[in-house]
Amino acid sequence: MTIQRIEPGRRMSGAVVHGDTVYLAGQVGNPGDDVTQQTKTVLERVDALLHAAGTDKSKLLQATIWLADMKDFAAMNAVWDGWVDPENTPARATGESKLAAPEYLVEIIVVAAR
Repeated sequence: MTIQRIEPGRRMSGAVVHGDTVYLAGQVGNPGDDVTQQTKTVLERVDALLHAAGTDKSKLLQATIWLADMKDFAAMNAVWDGWVDPENTPARATGESKLAAPEYLVEIIVVAAR
């Protein structure tokens, strides 16, 4: 089975396709933006990577969401709920974690089918 790497870099790829499964690296927003805008930016990046892999959010299998502070849960969910395909919601987990830099408020990782 072949492996396709999308936006490969020295440390990681933006996405990896193996068979009919697409694995996205964690996506973050722009430092300095609030959690609402960072979530919007993250989901735009998710859409772009899924498109590059030949799929879309209707084929999400799993999402893992990390928030720097759970106080932002409602604000992140407001954006997520407006974005996610309501007929095809993925399995999802959300937790609080110290992210790579204090300016990052949300990081989203998804797995999708093709």
